[in-house]
Amino acid sequence: MSLPKINPTTTKSWSKLAQLAKDPKTLQNYFADDAGRAAQFAIAWDSFFVDYSKNHIDKDIQAALLGLAKEAGLEDARKAYFSGETINQTEGRAVLHTALRAKENADIRVDGENVVPAIYAVRLKISVFANAIIAGERKSSTGQAFTDVVNIGIGGSDLGPAMITEALTYYKNHLNVHFMSNVDGDHVMEVLKKVNPATTLFVVVSKTFTTQETLSNATTAKKWLVEALGENAVAGHFVAVSTNLAAIDAFGIQSENVFPMNDWVGGRFSLWSAVGLSIALAVGPDNFEALLDGANQMDEHFATTPFEDNIPVMLALLTVWYNNFLGAQSEAVIPYTHYLHRLPAYLQQGIMESNGKSVDRNGNVVSYQTGNIIWGEPGTNSQHAFFQLMHQGTKLIPAHFIGFKNSLHGNQEHHDKLMANFFAQTEALMNGKNEAQVREELSTKGLSGDALEQLVPFKIFTGNKPTTTLLIEQLTPKTLGALVAMYEHKIFVEGVVWNIFSYDQWGVELGKQLATVILDEFNTENGGGHDVSTEQLLHRFKC
Repeated sequence: MSLPKINPTTTKSWSKLAQLAKDPKTLQNYFADDAGRAAQFAIAWDSFFVDYSKNHIDKDIQAALLGLAKEAGLEDARKAYFSGETINQTEGRAVLHTALRAKENADIRVDGENVVPAIYAVRLKISVFANAIIAGERKSSTGQAFTDVVNIGIGGSDLGPAMITEALTYYKNHLNVHFMSNVDGDHVMEVLKKVNPATTLFVVVSKTFTTQETLSNATTAKKWLVEALGENAVAGHFVAVSTNLAAIDAFGIQSENVFPMNDWVGGRFSLWSAVGLSIALAVGPDNFEALLDGANQMDEHFATTPFEDNIPVMLALLTVWYNNFLGAQSEAVIPYTHYLHRLPAYLQQGIMESNGKSVDRNGNVVSYQTGNIIWGEPGTNSQHAFFQLMHQGTKLIPAHFIGFKNSLHGNQEHHDKLMANFFAQTEALMNGKNEAQVREELSTKGLSGDALEQLVPFKIFTGNKPTTTLLIEQLTPKTLGALVAMYEHKIFVEGVVWNIFSYDQWGVELGKQLATVILDEFNTENGGGHDVSTEQLLHRFKC
C-alpha cells in the first residue's frame, strides 16, 4: 500500500475551508458565543491536557478540517505508516521509527521479516554497554573509568540526542556528555579542551560512516587521542553507530563496538535507535527505555484514536488551517521549562526538513503552501525577547505553549511564578487590551489630557492571537518520549494532507555536492565554473 496521492485543493473540504476563512471571527467572539467552547476544544490523554480552544476555529471549521483529513486518505496512510509499507517512495524505504519503541511481542515486517527481535537485540546491547560504562566496569585503555562521552554526529545524529540529554539533565548520572557536530574546527577544539583523553569515550554516529562533517571531526578526535595515548588506544575509546562495517574497521573501531541501525530509520527520527546510545550513557538505560515507552504510548494513541480526539491529528490540522487558509508563515514553540531549551531547534529539523517540499507525490509542483517555519525559546526568556512581535506585531503567529504541573526540584515559589506567566501570556494574547481598558489604566496612574491621549494608541493590544496549550503532569523520560512522538506524528499528518513525501530530504544534498567540489578547488589548481558572485567570494578567501 503506497500513500494516497490526492491533491488537497481538489477536495470538497478544501473548498469549504476556503469559504469559512472568508468570514473570520475574533477569539473573543468565539468564547462569548459558546460557553462550552473550552471543554469542546480540548483533549485529555494520559498525563497530557491539550487545550486548543484559543484558536481561530469553530465547530464548522473543525468538521471541515476533519473532512479534509478523511478526503486526503489519512486513515489508509496511517495504516501504511505503521505496517512497514514503503511510504518513503523516493528512496524506496519504509518509515519505521515507530518500530524502535514497539512492544517486544509486536510483529512488524519489512520484506517479510519481523524486525522487532533485532531491534530488541540492539536495545539489550545498548543497555549492557551503557551500564558497564556507568558502573566503571568497562575501563579505558589506561585502566581508568570513563568520565566523559563525546557524541560525534550531525543533523539527527546530534540534534536528537543533544536535545533529549539536555531535557533529561535532572536524571543524568556522573558522566559528562558533550556533542561535537559542526565541522568548524574551533567548535571541535573547544570540545576537546574540556575532556581528558585518558577518560573519554567517543561515540561516532553516521549511518554510512561517510558524512563529511562527522568523519572530519572523528578523524581530528582520533588524532588528538593518538597523540596523547598512542594508536592502540583507539579501540578502547571509540565506538560507532553505523552500518558501514568496512569503513568502521578501517578507522580502527572493533566490530564488537559497533551498534547497528537500519535504513528505514531517517536521521531526524533516529534518536530512538542506537543513535540514542549517548542518551542511555547520560541518563542510564532504564530512563532511555522509559523514553521509548512514552513514545510507544503516543504511537498507540495516534494509531487507534478517532481523529477528533487525536492529539497529533488535531494539532496538524490546525497547522494546515493557519498555513493554507489564514496566511500564517510560522509557528512558535515555547516550552515553559529551561530543560526543553533545545526542543525548538530539534523541531526545526524535524518539521522543516520533512515538510519543506514544493513537489507533490504525483511529481507536480504544488499550488499551495507546505511546511512552516518553526522557532521559539523557553518562557519566560522569550517574553522578554520576541513576545512583543506576537502581541503587537503585524504577523499571525500561532504558538504552542508547553508547561508542566509539577517542577522537578520542587521549588514551588519559582514554579508558581513560571506557570503564572505561562497562563497569563495565552490569556493576554487572546484578549489583548482595548481602548477603554487602556484609558482606565492610564487615568489611575494620574495621566490625563494630551499626555493620556498620546499614549493610548501605543498601549492598545488587539488580542486575537492564537495559542495551543499543552499542560503535562511532569517532565519525565516517559512524558518527553510522548511529546516528541506527538510532534513526529503531527509531521506525518501534515505531509499526508499536503500530498508530499515527508521522509526524503533531497534539498540538503545539492549544497553538500558543491561543497565537495569547492573543497577540491582549495587544494588543486582546478576552479572556475561558478557564478560570478561565488567566484568573487572564493577569490577573496584564497588570496
